[in-house]
Amino acid sequence: MKKIVLLLTLLAVSVFAAGGDMGVEGQRSVNMSAIVMFLIFVGATLGITYWAAKRTKTAKDFYTAGGGITGFQNGMAIAGDYMSAASFLGISGLVYMKGYDGLIYSIGFLVGWPIILFMVAEQLRNLGKYTFADVASYRLGQTPIRTLAAIGSLVTVALYLIAQMVGAGQLIKVLFGLDYEVAVILVGILMILYVTFGGMLATTWVQIIKAILLLSGATFMALAVLYSFDFSFESLFAKAVEIHEKGDAIMAPGGLVSDPISAISLGMALMLGTAGLPHILMRFFTVADAKEARKSVFFATGFIGYFYILTFIIGFGAIVMLTNDPTFFDETGKLIGGSNMAAIHLSQAVGGDLFLGFISAVAFATILAVVSGLTLAGASAVSHDLYANVFAKGKVDEAKEMRVSRIATIVLGIVAIILGIAFEKQNIAFMVGLAFAIAASSNFPILFLSIYWSKLTTRGAVIGGSLGLATAIILVILGPTVWVDTFHNESPIFPFKYPAIFSVTVAFIGIWFFSITDNSERAQIDRDAYEAQDIRCQTGIGADGATAH
Repeated sequence: MKKIVLLLTLLAVSVFAAGGDMGVEGQRSVNMSAIVMFLIFVGATLGITYWAAKRTKTAKDFYTAGGGITGFQNGMAIAGDYMSAASFLGISGLVYMKGYDGLIYSIGFLVGWPIILFMVAEQLRNLGKYTFADVASYRLGQTPIRTLAAIGSLVTVALYLIAQMVGAGQLIKVLFGLDYEVAVILVGILMILYVTFGGMLATTWVQIIKAILLLSGATFMALAVLYSFDFSFESLFAKAVEIHEKGDAIMAPGGLVSDPISAISLGMALMLGTAGLPHILMRFFTVADAKEARKSVFFATGFIGYFYILTFIIGFGAIVMLTNDPTFFDETGKLIGGSNMAAIHLSQAVGGDLFLGFISAVAFATILAVVSGLTLAGASAVSHDLYANVFAKGKVDEAKEMRVSRIATIVLGIVAIILGIAFEKQNIAFMVGLAFAIAASSNFPILFLSIYWSKLTTRGAVIGGSLGLATAIILVILGPTVWVDTFHNESPIFPFKYPAIFSVTVAFIGIWFFSITDNSERAQIDRDAYEAQDIRCQTGIGADGATAH
């Protein structure tokens, strides 16, 4: 174990060092403070992985850290898992470009959390063991439901992973002067290390450290921006309106999403998708009981809400502090690295090279924490849902299941590296949106109705969930982001960018219709089992407790 960690660490560092001289267009000169802070972070997290590996002995340890994480720790880890580079760089970049309308993503990402708090968290913890498929299949047919849940999880994880890996490559190319392929391979190696050896315990602490660093850095940036305006929001916004090419329009809605169907559809995808993301749902099994699960959502919502307020200030700060400074623009007058780099450039404007180094390392840590959580969720879908419960019908020993999970982690890591390199030149903006749309259209309806609707049947869940999944994928392909931007057709077949309003509706109606028309013997078993499930769901009697270490 020690030798493997040491070997892979040396490989990662040597790849990093070798890449430093590869000057390509669009890259920065190497920022030494960023590299030093990055290496400190990697060293600390590998130390945590080694510590966690010695404590990861059972499948419960591997998947859920033995259920021994406190509500506060889990809330911080959920925030670390959820505040991705897309949130930090993407939303501040959107506010920098579009102003007020960039907030639609912040609000959408945030309002999913009350749904999780009041409708899902406690029930998940009481009914599940390792994955959300445990809950969905609690009283329904194991094989079809777990298969569909695993497919929904893996598709969501794959899309999210591609977006993160491409983001990592582009970000590190600009920040560290590394080659794109080198950056993607580096992320892949570290991600495999954290998950394979440290399991959920290592992943949790990587996410907690990352959340603390990100919240600290973003707080400093926001305070530095407000300090320049004597902590007056009015002065900040007035200056932004004066400087921005769109003037007053940046303070009005309609700049990013102009029609009501797109606005509602995007809101639905972000809100319901949050409650269907496998790597987020998995975190509720890491706490001891339902009370801690509720506490963890409470803390996570606070941290995430605070963070999104900061991204808004950072976005407007970037408008004011970057727009008239030629240092941050190329010869064509465009922001170096694109609008997603607005927060990174602002860190240099307010704190010089040292703070730029810190924020660069934090941005990298952000990607590592998110991909680790995603990989663990994908590996558990393969090993726990598909291998242990579908193929082996539950007759499998823990050691073998953990071995399959570790193999799945390595395979997922390699696939993520290959896809990250393959999608380098593609428009990946739609991928996170599609991941949320699929989570909202397939995972969430099955999970929600399996908990709350007594007449749900296996047939209804499988057909309705499959219809939601297929509708989301087909409509995104036929919509503007893929049909026009990627396939370069003149006009889209489906006019809207965001399919959730249609695909979620199809899923719920499909599940309802195919359940109420199901008169099979299996349907009767499904309905009869609801009462016993509801008692455990509300009381937690019979739920798994924490493992003593």
